[in-house]
Amino acid sequence: MKHISVTSFIHLLFLLVLSVFLAAFYFFHTATEESRKPQKITRYKPISDSFLFRENLEMTPYKLKQFYEDYKIEPVDTQKVLKEIEKNGKTIFEGQTIYGLFRVFQTPEHNYIYVQRLGYTQMFVDNQSGYYDRIYTLVLSIGSGMLLFFLLIYIMILRKLYPLKRLHKQIEQFADGNLDIRIDNQGSDEIGKIAQSFDKAIGHIRQLISSKNLFMRNIMHELKTPITKGRIVSETIDDPMAKKVLIRAFERMNELISDLADVERITMYNFEPTKAHITLQDAIERTERVLMADSEKYSIKVADRPLYTDKKLLALSLKNLMDNGIKYGADKHVKVISVGNRIEVRSKGEALKEAFSFYTEPFSQDEKRSHGFGLGLYIVNNILEKLGYGFTYHYDRGAGENVFSIVIDS
Repeated sequence: MKHISVTSFIHLLFLLVLSVFLAAFYFFHTATEESRKPQKITRYKPISDSFLFRENLEMTPYKLKQFYEDYKIEPVDTQKVLKEIEKNGKTIFEGQTIYGLFRVFQTPEHNYIYVQRLGYTQMFVDNQSGYYDRIYTLVLSIGSGMLLFFLLIYIMILRKLYPLKRLHKQIEQFADGNLDIRIDNQGSDEIGKIAQSFDKAIGHIRQLISSKNLFMRNIMHELKTPITKGRIVSETIDDPMAKKVLIRAFERMNELISDLADVERITMYNFEPTKAHITLQDAIERTERVLMADSEKYSIKVADRPLYTDKKLLALSLKNLMDNGIKYGADKHVKVISVGNRIEVRSKGEALKEAFSFYTEPFSQDEKRSHGFGLGLYIVNNILEKLGYGFTYHYDRGAGENVFSIVIDS
């Protein structure tokens, strides 16, 4: 029951109530029909016996009138009633007593008692026959009214829940990256208040994202100029050791800014890769161009295969992995090989001390900085998720190598 939706639960509850009502109606109808039959026999047989017996005793008009009042019956025109019975009536039951014969007819309006003895016949209408029918009708009317009442409540609840379903769809659109979504439910109930609060939250998030983007662009722009100037000035330093340290520092700061720009672009909700039909060799060639490393620092042995992917993003992923291997590998060398549906990037070094997921989180902590894994793996992980590829790591103890694998589905 924990996983069933509110709407489905209400549907289920109403079906349960409807089933209970229908079952109750059925059993009431069946029980009523069965119980009324002996009740009618118990009522009409004594009337027939009493009338025939008292007719034998030649009752006076006063006693006869009293008899009619006691049993709530009234004599009627036999020929007229027989026409009505032939048209709409049916025989409920018939029987015989020691005084004569009797038969009970039922029409939509009344029950009629027909008595017969030698030389005498009489038809009576039962003025009490409609009593039980009225009780039966009243009970059915009350039950039908209650059922309509529950149906009305059911419809009202569904109408109250409709804004919640619409709000859910709008939240899903927001989760899919539609930051321009507007929540237009302005009701005063709890759902309306939730919608208004969520609309305010969306506006606040939209403002934060806009401020973050503006801040990132401004800070990257402002940092680029002093870094470039510092890099140029460092070339004029005569001390080779100091010159090398400064150049490396400025290059590292420039790389960090580039990584931040990549993070901003790739991690946007609405970012979509530009996929095309390429070959793996196309991606490798682009990787070598953007890597800007000496050829002796890496080796690539991959089997060419067709791919449907974003060549620029795949090349960026391989470039980041190879760059990490060259910078932080024990021998400053990296290997790229293909094994089945995997592209493995291997480099000498110690195994990662933390779980792999620790290194795919954004920004470096102390443990990450000591190994050099910061934004690079975070960017690679996000790119491969966008491309629909897997990203795994294992340590090859026999070769003493860290192995980062891009898993390409067949």
